[in-house]
This record gives sequence, structure tokens and C-alpha cells, in this order.
Amino acid sequence: MLRNIILAASVILISACSNTPDWDYDKSVKFTNYKTFSWSADADLKNNGGNAYQINDLMEKRVRNAIIEAMLKHNIKLVESENADVLVNYHASVDSKIEADSFNTSYSARWNYWGFGYQTQTHAREYDVGTLVIDVIDKASNQLVWRGAKEGRLRNKQTPEQRTTSVNKTVFAILENFPPVEVH
Repeated sequence: MLRNIILAASVILISACSNTPDWDYDKSVKFTNYKTFSWSADADLKNNGGNAYQINDLMEKRVRNAIIEAMLKHNIKLVESENADVLVNYHASVDSKIEADSFNTSYSARWNYWGFGYQTQTHAREYDVGTLVIDVIDKASNQLVWRGAKEGRLRNKQTPEQRTTSVNKTVFAILENFPPVEVH
């Protein structure tokens, strides 16, 4: 019994840690020079492998609005492409995963069988995991200088407000480390 509780607590702890955004960036870049951004020509959820029910024009709008808000919080504003310091690209993917839970349900004896035992039940569920990736490209060099990504379980049957809140939280979590703090 104690072993099952410890196992369940470990699974919960591991799953909680997996929702942390992942970042990578070029340490040679001086990010404080970036004051403006524009959209990359490739910035589109649907054209980059997003084919799930939730990848649509409404979600596209939510992602763009959340990126604009998050960048403004870092004092980087949206401008026309010719005036931008950096280009922002984003894309999403959706993968199906299977989650299985096994647990002991009871002790029992069988007819015409001497002895006791326990029964193990396994339940499997398929669910969708979405990953949103945001790239920042230096416009002058056309080089990727920063990338952030976050994955999370997709939920169906949400209101538009719940979807907007979810997108905002995801985008803000990804862009929390942009621009990265420069250590000298």
C-alpha cells in the first residue's frame, strides 16, 4: 500500500515538472539591442504540422495576441517587417499519447482453487499533447537567436475564454525568459 502511494506521488511530481518551458538561446547575442519585432513569413500554426481540431484561425489569433502582449511586457513592440530588429516565428504540433494506470483492486479466492490472491486492473487512456514553439530570429543575420517551447495536455470542451486564458498562460510562460538575463 505504501509503495503504491509513493509511486503515485512520484508520478504526480514528475508530471508537474514536465510542464516547465524549455529555452535555448545564443549566448553571444546582446538581447538588450532588440526593441522591435515583426512576424516571420512562416509564422502560422496551421502550416507547420498543426492539424488537430484546436489548431484553427481562432487559435492563431489568440497566439498572436498573447505574443504581442508578452513582448510588450518586455518593452519590445510590434512594427512593420522592414523596421523590426527581430522576427518572431511560432508553430504548434499535436501528438497522441497513452496514459496507463495499473492498480490492485482486491484480494479474492476462486471457486475450486485453494489460496488467495489479488487482482490487477489496468486502465489506458489516449490523450492529445500540444507543443507550442516560439522562435526569435535576428533580422539582420537571419539567424535563430532564441527558442522557447512548452507542451501540455490539450483539453476539449473549453469555452473561448478558457482557451484564451490557456494560450495566454502558455505564451507568457514560454516568453518569461525572453530576453534572457545577460550575465557579465
